[in-house]
Amino acid sequence: MKENGDFSVNSRLLWISTLALLIGAAASVVALALVKLIRVFTNLFFFQKFSTDFVSPADSHLGWWIVLVPVAGGLIVGFMARFGSDKIRGHGIPEALEAILFGKSQMSLKLAILKPVSAAIAIGSGGPFGAEGPIIMTGGAFGSLLAQLVRLTAVERKILLVAGACAGMAAIFDTPLAAVLLGVELLLFEWKPRSLIPVVIASSIAAILRPFLLGDGPLFPMPGHPSIGPLGLFFALMAGLLGGLLSTFLTTAVYACDDFFAKLPFHWMWFPAIGGLIVGIGGYYEPRAMGVGYDVIADFLKGTFSPSQALPLVAVKALIWSISLGSGTSGGVLAPILICGAGVGVLEAPFFPGGDAALWPLLSMAATLSGVYRVPFTAIVFALELTRDINSLLPLLIACMTSFIFTVFVLKRSILTEKIARRGYHILQEYTVDLLEKTHVQDVMTRKVETISFSLAADKLDPYFRGQSKHQGYPVVDDKGGLVGVLTLSDLPPGKLAGKKVADFMSRKLLVSHSHDTCRTAATRMARHRIGRLPVVSPKDPRRLVGFLTRSDLIKPNLRHFEEEEVREKMIHFKPL
Repeated sequence: MKENGDFSVNSRLLWISTLALLIGAAASVVALALVKLIRVFTNLFFFQKFSTDFVSPADSHLGWWIVLVPVAGGLIVGFMARFGSDKIRGHGIPEALEAILFGKSQMSLKLAILKPVSAAIAIGSGGPFGAEGPIIMTGGAFGSLLAQLVRLTAVERKILLVAGACAGMAAIFDTPLAAVLLGVELLLFEWKPRSLIPVVIASSIAAILRPFLLGDGPLFPMPGHPSIGPLGLFFALMAGLLGGLLSTFLTTAVYACDDFFAKLPFHWMWFPAIGGLIVGIGGYYEPRAMGVGYDVIADFLKGTFSPSQALPLVAVKALIWSISLGSGTSGGVLAPILICGAGVGVLEAPFFPGGDAALWPLLSMAATLSGVYRVPFTAIVFALELTRDINSLLPLLIACMTSFIFTVFVLKRSILTEKIARRGYHILQEYTVDLLEKTHVQDVMTRKVETISFSLAADKLDPYFRGQSKHQGYPVVDDKGGLVGVLTLSDLPPGKLAGKKVADFMSRKLLVSHSHDTCRTAATRMARHRIGRLPVVSPKDPRRLVGFLTRSDLIKPNLRHFEEEEVREKMIHFKPL
């Protein structure tokens, strides 16, 4: 039919897209501010100078004093969380998910300010975190704040929150497509033009502005890898399996540490300082395990680390990160995941074929991201955009999907959704087309409609409402069969109805549906007006009745779905000769 389209869009999309453009630009500035702020605190904590130049904690000369630096950062973050907002604790994405699903996509200005500052302090004092989690949450908070300034629905606020979050990621890593996929796989809970287009606009604007703010080119440039052949692809599967094992270990370790800290007999405000002490001790022995570590990832991907150098670094990074994150401090998880995954790839390289020491760190890094976040397509595209190495596409696909499959079977929840589940919420990350959305009214409506004449005497209605038909309502038609109203049992007053006609009691204010409407549209109309039935009329003639839709009719798509999911049939049968 002409009225049915592939997608549901309206003019609101233009307005939301305009707001998304502004959010993308704002997220780029926020990303720049966060990067500069991390550098400022790193210089202050480790070199006692005020500067926005990049420095690594590994280059400091504090000796044993380096142990106390993360403790000081943890104390500050603990106080900020206790007396500012406890929502700054953790890595940010679960908080964004919670706001989307259970908080009508509302975030506060306080959170938008405290989260990046606390993350900058935690990372700048040596915390083994990345900047991406905080910027995703901060970008999302700015998107939410802008949405709250204008009159929008909760769904439109969600779209702008996700647009800000994805724009922040695109600005940090220069990975706009991976940022959009992250929004689709993790945050939006739908695939519709109304949400996809604004998120693409915001991420694209952030990527366009990034060269002027944070520099141009891939974050981890590397030469293309040659084809690795069938044997290499088999080992790509092995790399994915090991990435899944590492993902399981990292997720389990973080929440084991979270459980440990929850049992301590004092206030959680002090937990980040305890975690900071472990970070300091680990950093004393492996200084490069402290801080964001993008330089470490770059060295892993260049193949300049030997296995004997990578093993202690990865072990210390995984240990101090899981303990520190479990303590409830502020910081992202993406960079540590990339470091641990790439480090395991360095350990694999001498034993895996191909003669390319840099390929396996790339595959293992992406596979670990796929397993920890449960976002295989984001991981694949993220690795491609970070390195611009298109030759690794097929091995990445195999490794990332293997890791994803492994963790789906082994872990009930991801590192992101586990935190939300511990707060009493459950998220099902299986996105399908809404059954009511893909079914039209004409597919389920009753076509042979029993009607009542508007001139019928009211005292003759008993067979309709108290007979075997048991309907609660009927369309009312005039002498020519045209729809003029609806009569329900609740419309009939108690007492004698003698001398009255149906026209005296029927509801003339008609709420109708059309055969080309989706069942979701009809169900929403019923819910909004608290009614259980709708006459279905011709779009060309609103008085011509073509069907009747009840709440029980809306169950029919689920029955069809049940049959498709549960009924096993053998469709081809061979007859004996």
